[in-house]
Amino acid sequence: MRRMVVMAGAAGATLAILALLLLGWAAWSYNGPGPKAKAGNETTVILRRGAGLSEIGAALERAGVVRSSSIFLASAQVTGAARELKAGEYNFASKASMATVLDDIRNGRVVRHFITIPEGFTAEMVAEALSSEASLTGDAATPPEGAVLPDTYQFERGDDRAAVLKRMMDARDQVLASLWSKRRPDLPFSTPEQAIILASVVEKETGVASERPRVAAVFVNRLKSGMRLESDPTIIYGISRGKPLGRGIRLSELTSPSPYNTYMIDGLPPTAIANPGRAAIAAVLDPPQTSELFFVADGTGGHVFASTYEEHRRNVERWRALEKAQPAPTAKAKP
Repeated sequence: MRRMVVMAGAAGATLAILALLLLGWAAWSYNGPGPKAKAGNETTVILRRGAGLSEIGAALERAGVVRSSSIFLASAQVTGAARELKAGEYNFASKASMATVLDDIRNGRVVRHFITIPEGFTAEMVAEALSSEASLTGDAATPPEGAVLPDTYQFERGDDRAAVLKRMMDARDQVLASLWSKRRPDLPFSTPEQAIILASVVEKETGVASERPRVAAVFVNRLKSGMRLESDPTIIYGISRGKPLGRGIRLSELTSPSPYNTYMIDGLPPTAIANPGRAAIAAVLDPPQTSELFFVADGTGGHVFASTYEEHRRNVERWRALEKAQPAPTAKAKP
């Protein structure tokens, strides 16, 4: 009997040691360094929507992120994460512990992608940018001109293009509504969409951010005094929908009838000519009080402004002299 007790005790001790070793190995597998990435410093894994726990574990093991899908499954069950795992695209650092991997998936720390719409992009350019983003899915129609707010937008792999476009359009509506409510009371237009049209012209007229308010003031002053806008970008939009012509505007194009030829029509063109940014919208809704009616390129990328035609004529002569002395990108004077 004593011998049997000793043997049973020895067997129990052995099992206890084995259990401790097994628990230690499991703990090390969970908290210790994971596998080294097969290439580079991280491994990308895409977990599809609707994937079950077994599929997730198998995908992680197959990608070399965890050593054992079985231990991953057990860990997910023990920690309570099994029903909280989120689909998406993940980047796991080389040798990331299983604990870190599980925590990332449980908290949905997916890869964030970004798409930037620069100020002055046309509607067609926005549609092309969305279409060329390979991480998005589905189709999106070309939005109305001026309906998108230029900005950088975050999305996840697999998001729908139409949904991302809607966020861009909603952002513009929110900004426009906020700025419209604070507009100057004596503006020469009466609707938010007219403000967007004028803001798009301001956006395309200058690439110098600090000039937007003064350019906006010139156009507001012109509209209030019954003068035509005489803006080259509107003509270009009427010809090519905003794509660069690769040449100067021809005299025949300056004098040809077109709803976008603001040398020939009174008031605003029928639609926006681009998507203006927040600063351009703010500039036309609250322009500075000035008497300026003209501007022309100054040879440095900006413009020089004038209140009288005589002053403007002298500025034009200086610009023409600069053109002759040193060729530079041309910007047509506002007669």
